[in-house]
Amino acid sequence: MRTLLKNSIWFLSLAMLLIACGGKDKKPENKEVITETKTEKVSKTKKLAIEKPQLTFGFIKLTDMAPLAIAKEKGFFKDEGLFVSVEAQSNWKNVLDRVIDGQLDGSHMLAGQPIAAGAGFGRQAELVTTFSMDLNGNGITVSNDVWSKMKPHVPKGEDGKPIHPIKADALKPVISSYKGEGKAFKMGMVFPVSTHNYEIRYWLAAAGIHPGMYTKDNTQGQIDAEVLLSVTPPPQMPKTLASGTIFGYCVGEPWNQQAVFKGIGVPVTTNYDIWKNNPEKVFVMTKKFIDENPNTAIAVTKALIRAGKWLDEPSNRAEAVKILSQSQYVGADEIVLANSMTGTFEFEKGDKREMPDFNVFYKYHATYPFYSDGIWFLTQMRRWGQITETKPANWYPETIKKIYRPDIWKKAATLLVEEGQIPASDIPETDGYKPATTDFIDGKKYDAKDPISYINSFSIGNKEKK
Repeated sequence: MRTLLKNSIWFLSLAMLLIACGGKDKKPENKEVITETKTEKVSKTKKLAIEKPQLTFGFIKLTDMAPLAIAKEKGFFKDEGLFVSVEAQSNWKNVLDRVIDGQLDGSHMLAGQPIAAGAGFGRQAELVTTFSMDLNGNGITVSNDVWSKMKPHVPKGEDGKPIHPIKADALKPVISSYKGEGKAFKMGMVFPVSTHNYEIRYWLAAAGIHPGMYTKDNTQGQIDAEVLLSVTPPPQMPKTLASGTIFGYCVGEPWNQQAVFKGIGVPVTTNYDIWKNNPEKVFVMTKKFIDENPNTAIAVTKALIRAGKWLDEPSNRAEAVKILSQSQYVGADEIVLANSMTGTFEFEKGDKREMPDFNVFYKYHATYPFYSDGIWFLTQMRRWGQITETKPANWYPETIKKIYRPDIWKKAATLLVEEGQIPASDIPETDGYKPATTDFIDGKKYDAKDPISYINSFSIGNKEKK
């Protein structure tokens, strides 16, 4: 009996020991499963074989550089296996030269810069756009003195506030008064092939004010000009206006709102009103870089598309403003950046209006590099004489298809769809052309498939033979 009891106790102890050991064996197993599940949830990215992981990108201190800042700060570049430095540049010429010379792997750039580089105006190079950074985002600001003289000629609503859009017709008598005083009327824009140059010219010419022509021998663009346009770097615009060197300017944010904030000027129109949902900046790399690093180019484009999507979530704009206000990015006060970045825009001091589409980074297929957007810039270069010779209609699409690369964008976007980062509906079904539109301040019809007729529709500017 005693032996049986001892055996029972022994077997019971052994069973308990085995159960305890078995429990210990299972716990690490569960941890491994949990760890694997968490890993799967955190990283959806299908990493490509990156040829060049260490990259340096440039930008100018404007709010439309935001996709670069967000892709870095939110870890979208890192998700793709990219280690990116983002560096502010002094001016647009420096941006162009450093990309061409290989000192920068890519950059935030004026939409017109890669186009001009491939079309025969300025420094020539093979540059490529895989990503459109934004729509809209610019304004035209005039000095307080000019506004006080324009204001009586601007129609008012029942609330006593100016009716927008304000056309340059209200500026004509002011230009005449300056001329009567022996003063040339001077305005600033950021670069000869900037959207700002073409927008301020479009706005002026729509009211019959001649903004000047370029020729092969005269690259100042001031021949026959009633308004003398000159280059001023964006961050210097408010200071140059305050000094009286210029009487107005066209620039991106935050430098129009800065004029309001400082009480030195009044924005009179935005480029949304000059051309609704117009393309603005682009991201540019050299053809050589893309040819040598095709997977890297796709990965960069993926990260930027994700950044654009993040930016167009209204709930993210306040955080975006905080990020952009940092000195290494735009470096302007949060209150100034928020004036336009959070869905409003302030014109005359205290006249803040709802403008939800002033900055668009993703919706309306904003990130897709449409051929039709690029062709518009070519029409303006020809209209104002930067392209000095007559070009046949087929030259326009042939030229832009070497520069705008929606095929790379589509590869990047398709991978994002597979990863569940964006819906398939965000990839446009397109041949690269937007439909013809009349969404311009003068109501002119733009059909990118008929560039010659578009150029010939303007009373001011070069004309072409069909």
